[in-house]
Amino acid sequence: METFADYILNEQDLASKIEIIYYLSKKVNIAFDKSVVFKFEIMRLFLNYSKIEVDKNLVLTACLLCNCKKINNAQDIEKIHTYAKRGAEYLSTLGFGKKFCKICEEVNRYSNSNPREKESDILELVDQFGGMLLDRPERIGFKPDEALVLLEHRNLKDYYNRYLNTFIDFVNFIENVKINSIVEMTALRRLVKIYNETEDLAKYIKKVVYEFEPTVDKLINEQEEEIANKIFNGETDPNRPLFSEETTKKIMNHINNTAITEASNIN
Repeated sequence: METFADYILNEQDLASKIEIIYYLSKKVNIAFDKSVVFKFEIMRLFLNYSKIEVDKNLVLTACLLCNCKKINNAQDIEKIHTYAKRGAEYLSTLGFGKKFCKICEEVNRYSNSNPREKESDILELVDQFGGMLLDRPERIGFKPDEALVLLEHRNLKDYYNRYLNTFIDFVNFIENVKINSIVEMTALRRLVKIYNETEDLAKYIKKVVYEFEPTVDKLINEQEEEIANKIFNGETDPNRPLFSEETTKKIMNHINNTAITEASNIN
């Protein structure tokens, strides 16, 4: 008998995959909101950029479901520490295998699961970085360069993530992809703007899937062609620093001078 896990994993169309989870969330008590779709799109872009040798379908499905038991109450530390493990346990009841559930459990480090799956390192990066870009009750969203510095020097300061440098390269690349609307802005900031301006989840999904994705994919292809031509003609500088000295200094001062609670690390 086909399980829900079989059904969602066999669905290769990403828009349909999101739609399936959307309707599942209305039937059962799982967390699924705009932030999940927002992070899913960052994941899609990162996997396309990085060409990491993983099962993309598996990772993208995990991105939609790994936070299925996440709570909004940042004061409930016990549930914050256990939601990923509880989510993995719930997903096992839907027919997902041990590896998939382990990947989802390792979206954060609270369960101390070790050794970590390589797919979990990807989930961790996207989950934390994506969360920092969005506004929260206690703070406004960080700019992408600020979020990267915090990701490396605060959130992952004491942990090894095998894809961190690749992810930094990706954000540096995508920040050079400009989208023209009324005002030109980078792709990530445009994605944040759509998030902030679209309250309804169903409408947000449509805007991301049918408007943002075709536009950004076309621009990325053009950007990659331009970079390839510059490399071929010897016009690029491989020693150019990723961040300006001013940006790094500002963010490191923020880290050193601000008391950051454990709850504020949860995105």
